[in-house]
Amino acid sequence: MNDLALASLIFSVTYLLIISERIHKTTAALAGGLVMIAFRVLDQEEAFAAIDFNVIFLLVGMMIIANILGKTGAFQWLAIRSAKLAKGNPVQILLLMAVITAAASAFLDNVTTVVLMAPLAIFVASILEVNPVPFLLTIIMASNIGGTATLIGDPPNIIIGSGADLDFLDFLVHLGPIIILILVVFLAMVFLLFRHQLQTRPELQHRIMELDESEVLTDRSLLHKALAILALVGIGFLLHGPLDYEPATVALAGATALILIGRQHPREALLEVEWSTIFFFVGLFMVVGGAEEVGLLEDIGERMADASGGSLTAAAMLTLWPTGILSSIVNQIPYAAAMIPVVREMNAGLPVGASASNPLWWALALGAGLGANFTPVAAAANVYVIGVADRAGYKVTFLQFLRYSLLVTLVSLVIATIYLWLRYLL
Repeated sequence: MNDLALASLIFSVTYLLIISERIHKTTAALAGGLVMIAFRVLDQEEAFAAIDFNVIFLLVGMMIIANILGKTGAFQWLAIRSAKLAKGNPVQILLLMAVITAAASAFLDNVTTVVLMAPLAIFVASILEVNPVPFLLTIIMASNIGGTATLIGDPPNIIIGSGADLDFLDFLVHLGPIIILILVVFLAMVFLLFRHQLQTRPELQHRIMELDESEVLTDRSLLHKALAILALVGIGFLLHGPLDYEPATVALAGATALILIGRQHPREALLEVEWSTIFFFVGLFMVVGGAEEVGLLEDIGERMADASGGSLTAAAMLTLWPTGILSSIVNQIPYAAAMIPVVREMNAGLPVGASASNPLWWALALGAGLGANFTPVAAAANVYVIGVADRAGYKVTFLQFLRYSLLVTLVSLVIATIYLWLRYLL
């Protein structure tokens, strides 16, 4: 068996194992990477060179900052405060939670955001004696939409940013406006879909007004320090290009500073990092590196470029729509990782300029981010929240999820299509 056939087999089996979840995705990815090395598709140096440490350390740094911020009770305070601003009205609370989740997901990773928001949604729903499922579904979709707006909001964006040499400001300028528009449309859909399901009694609304949000703030000093560091990290992301620092360096510097000034024990801070996710990326990069080394992904890219007929519009649509649909089945992270070299190869045969003005990268980011809303297994945040609902006694079936997600995803992708066409392809 030649290297191309062997790498194709390892790549396919690894992805099938990740999709099927017959074994844990991290185990599947690491095993796939090690098999690539064992069968000499990659040597050890090439395998480790394939790992994108900018992605790895950006994730680690932001996870540390987000988890320390979560300890302060800031999210609980925000949820209760929002509920009181809405005067206990369930629909208004739902819409405010969607906005908070989307905004938080733009600057924290999606999983961290939903880990903090999902229990609060169940808490508020229990007080109002309404079904928490609309809250949980809204949190999932808002986190995926909001996370698409920035470099650090969604793991696929981190991979795309590193692979295409795009910085924080590039994502904000090119994706920020369209994500705001999609979020507004999403809020309108949430209102129409759930307004009749969220009815409560006036006395239960009064119970919300009696809550004291100040009681949930566990450490005000740490909160102030965490917010200051988060602001500095945000500035660092905006200026990392002119300063010639990678986003990973900025995130790790912020995490280190917060551990230091917040007097956090490094062991505790590091224990909160989702190491399973980190090593999933490590294995995934090795598997994709093996497929790239033998020319498998280059061949796919050439075929897609040929299918586009040299048309940039066709290439952008071939990137956006298959990504939006397939990343919901494959899981957005491995799909985005596999598509980076494919899009690079497509670029070679198309009239595209610099990365920041290249619609193919933005089509890939929009497809991966918005497509994550399609199925309950498309993103880690989806899987986590569905698990939270199940543990709370509210089972969300695949078809029940699809009943709401199908409309949201299709409308989002149609808006993204119009945006790409008007801004880059006209």
